[in-house]
Amino acid sequence: HSWRGDIQQPWQATVCGYPISIFFIVVNEFCERFSYYGMRAVLVLYFKYFLRWDDDFATTIYHTFVALCYLTPILGAIVADSWLGKFKTIIYLSIVYALGQVILAVSAIHDITDANKDGTPDNMGFHVALSMVGLILIALGTGGIKPCVAAFGGDQFGDHQEKQRSTFFSIFYLSINAGSLLSTVITPILRAQECGIHTQQKCYPLAFGVPAALMVVALIVFIVGSGMYNKTAPQGNIMVKVCRCIGFAIKNRFRHRSSQYPKRAHWMDWAEEKYDKLLIAQVKMVLKVLFLYIPLPMFWGSRWTLQATTMNGDFGILIIQPDQMQTVNPILILILVPIMDSIIYPLIAKCKLNFTPLKRMTVGMFFAALAFVAAALVQIQIDQTLPKFPSSNEGQAKFINMMNKSLPIKAGANQFMLESFTANEDYLTFDKPFELILGDGIPEMVSLSDGTRNTMVIVQDGVQPRPIAFKDITSKPEQGANAIRFLNGFASTVNVTVRNEDFGDIVTNNMSKYIAVPQGNAEFLIRNNAGQVCVYNQKFGFGSSYTYIITPTFAFGPNCQEGIRPVLDIRPNSIHMAWQIPQYFLITAGEVVFSVTGLEFSYSQAPSNMKSVLQAGWLLTVAVGNIIVLIVAEAATLPDQWAEYILFASLLVLVCIIFAIMAYFYTYIDPTKIEAQFAQKEPDEKQKRKSLEMARKDSVEHYKGDRRSSDSSSDSSSDEDDVIQQSKM
Repeated sequence: HSWRGDIQQPWQATVCGYPISIFFIVVNEFCERFSYYGMRAVLVLYFKYFLRWDDDFATTIYHTFVALCYLTPILGAIVADSWLGKFKTIIYLSIVYALGQVILAVSAIHDITDANKDGTPDNMGFHVALSMVGLILIALGTGGIKPCVAAFGGDQFGDHQEKQRSTFFSIFYLSINAGSLLSTVITPILRAQECGIHTQQKCYPLAFGVPAALMVVALIVFIVGSGMYNKTAPQGNIMVKVCRCIGFAIKNRFRHRSSQYPKRAHWMDWAEEKYDKLLIAQVKMVLKVLFLYIPLPMFWGSRWTLQATTMNGDFGILIIQPDQMQTVNPILILILVPIMDSIIYPLIAKCKLNFTPLKRMTVGMFFAALAFVAAALVQIQIDQTLPKFPSSNEGQAKFINMMNKSLPIKAGANQFMLESFTANEDYLTFDKPFELILGDGIPEMVSLSDGTRNTMVIVQDGVQPRPIAFKDITSKPEQGANAIRFLNGFASTVNVTVRNEDFGDIVTNNMSKYIAVPQGNAEFLIRNNAGQVCVYNQKFGFGSSYTYIITPTFAFGPNCQEGIRPVLDIRPNSIHMAWQIPQYFLITAGEVVFSVTGLEFSYSQAPSNMKSVLQAGWLLTVAVGNIIVLIVAEAATLPDQWAEYILFASLLVLVCIIFAIMAYFYTYIDPTKIEAQFAQKEPDEKQKRKSLEMARKDSVEHYKGDRRSSDSSSDSSSDEDDVIQQSKM
């Protein structure tokens, strides 16, 4: 065995200058991230459709879980650096993690408590309890091993392998994104399968079970490489030491605050009375980096899934759903990391530009700010295509003429003619009750509820036309779906179905409920009580709303489609999702420059006994960033989405400037050199102490030997006192 500081270094086989052990670490990280992101991809759907929680509660629990996963790294780091060492911490917490995944998968089996075999669990509390236990174990596991795996990978390199270590952090980041990309594509497909013993349902046990299996694979792969790893010995409870050292320095500085005491170079030097210089030097290194981290959480700003729901995802050969647009981020990372590492950075180095890690991180932040500006520009374009919904003190109305003749209508100041079985094109807006005159009928006052959209269906009532009001939706349909409903003007009750959805029985002159129909071709089946069926086909885009009129002249038969009239209430999304690619490119370029560099910087600037702690500090900025996003989104009640994006961009530019100033004053250090200097000083001091002890021992021996001769006793005792005095000094 050779030794490097306190790192036990077994003989290492290398491939292209890289230790073989890191391949095990990269494969382990790929499997672990696949497992984590796969489970996360279907988690909100599991809360919503299996545990039957409402949207708000599901989202809150989801965000709490994600924040917890980024807060627990601190615990993992403390355990690794001060107690178990990184290797054992990764193994023990991976077992906890795999157990959590298995428990979550079991909690999703509806047949466990389904005694009456009706497909719904009879004891939902049992499933909720199991899934919460599973999620807590997962948060402990994933968070606990997160800081250790990256730092453990860094430990595999010697001091002479600076370049390889830097590339390792890039490959490590690639494996994270490859795992997350594959799992976000695969897990929803697994969820969509039907499974079950008594009743077939969406297959959550499979969607959670595959990630659980991969976690077990990750653990096995990691253990297989055991013999090849460098394993750093943990160094006592380092966090407690660091906190006490800082506390003592502050207290001591406060005690000696008057001007009579000489100043010291750094406020941490006030701890010298009690702590050794090596520890103080290490604390200084950590504090320097942590201080730099203060502005970083702002980088982990919000993402744009919601924006995609108001866009058109038809790419011709490919239809992209709004939630799939997020996969552009990991795809671009897989492309950009190698380009940055093998082309961009070497080119910058050739141009003799000193592109230091902190400069890279500043550029990364600037890219992220530009991405939000791009998102705001796209949002302004989208807003121009969105319908104008009523404000809180307005009502809107649209009129449909169900009479078999054209009808002049006067509504407030608006006058128009409606042909039979048609509607006026746009909603009319009214801020107070208005006078409605239908044909040559009697005027009547109509009052609309504030903030509502209404459809006034005009039917023949004896001689006079009569309006019937129905409430319409007042927002774009969710997730890019299309809100569809039917108005039955036919003489008898009809039933309408589409895919597995049922509009229910619609009586004459009545409106069905809305059903969300996804993009693509839809086949509507219209049936009457006599068992006759009419098939009506429609092709939908994204985010539209239609009312389909089954006219009084409708008849079942081969030409039944002619008796159905579409009324467009909300136009389909027209701005293409491809417009999001520039902002995704900018944020990803920013992330590659910022994140990979940040991981590597945290490792290279950390003292040997606090590598994991600084990795955890880095992950903590992500947690705080998620919390900031939630707070800003809640607190800044900006009326327009684009304004929120501009707010994020401005905050990022501000933070970018602050960070650039802080980075300018930062001096890079080599922790191993500093530690080596102190390590050299210590043996010298120990040697001095040892020789003093020897001198003292000799004099004591000498004193005992000559004790009988009284005349020399006083000399030897004074000698001994001198030695004792000397040794105390």
